[in-house]
Amino acid sequence: MAASEKVDDVGRTIEEEPVCEKREREEDEAETLAPWEQHASIISIPRFDYTAPSSLLHHSHSGFLVTCSIKREKSATKEVMSILGKAFPIGEENAQVLKSSDASKKRKLCAQEIEEDAEKTSALDTDALQETGENPNVEDFKSAKESINEEHKSLMSLVKLTKSGLLLFTFPVETSVDTTNIVSRIFQYMESGTLKAPIWCHRIFPVQATCGLTEKELRETVAKLVQRFVDDKHNTLSKPVKFAAGYNRRGVEETKGKIKKEASEVLDQCPLLDRTKCFETVAAGVKDIVPDSVVDLKTPELCVLVELLPLSRIPNSSFVAAVSVLPHRLVSTKPKLAIKPLVPETKQNKGQN
Repeated sequence: MAASEKVDDVGRTIEEEPVCEKREREEDEAETLAPWEQHASIISIPRFDYTAPSSLLHHSHSGFLVTCSIKREKSATKEVMSILGKAFPIGEENAQVLKSSDASKKRKLCAQEIEEDAEKTSALDTDALQETGENPNVEDFKSAKESINEEHKSLMSLVKLTKSGLLLFTFPVETSVDTTNIVSRIFQYMESGTLKAPIWCHRIFPVQATCGLTEKELRETVAKLVQRFVDDKHNTLSKPVKFAAGYNRRGVEETKGKIKKEASEVLDQCPLLDRTKCFETVAAGVKDIVPDSVVDLKTPELCVLVELLPLSRIPNSSFVAAVSVLPHRLVSTKPKLAIKPLVPETKQNKGQN
């Protein structure tokens, strides 16, 4: 039997496409695809981890909350995976590899093909150039290949939300990852030109902890994070310490049955859905650690951000929040206190005009 032939399940001979012709065909197909589709075989959409919402109800998790264009969640998922993959420092566990058996198989298969090609040729650099050509995402292929050996160390889960335009990635319980440092590095890379401005992702909020939206849990979580912030030698604080708080309740209306029409009933279930009550609780948590702190909405040194998470598959009476204490350099204060956008709004407006 010829080397280019194989036999199917019923004994029929099938002619196999020559390797060189197959590669040329794949290159031609890649040229007709959009940039993200070109490397979709490596950076694949992960499946939702349906056990994550239950875990968030009972345990604190760190991670990333990403805002993106509505109805572009899949493109944004691929985009943020690439961004996070480049922002993790060398030597840190491969947190950019998401929990997805399908994605794992595709990445391993692609990596295996690359390795086989490398063994068959002595001109590796030339072949690599032929494979990627002018593909602007060649770095994505390289980073994916480098992560193969650590595939079994998948750390992040994609959590299903009830709100469009949002992506939530979480790390397992007791996994220590400095999400704030990673987001800081992303901004640095973008300012230096190492990373290109994203198309679909708008903001990446570094989730330092999660908690139930109760007065006790929120106050304790804020106090714990403020203590960590104060103990960090990289943060310089004046006296009195100036702080500000931001609260985003996005998704409440869709998740909890139109809060505006049933405000009293919903607030009875969770008083901290009221902004004033939430801010009072956050302020109490800050003052537990820094008694002489004062509110300053214009130039805060310490910013407490609370994001209500519109989780799916949890009881209607349950509410979970993501909480972070961030330095002023990572937030914008106008029109409201929030994590800085990945692309300045002025540039976004110019690109739309």
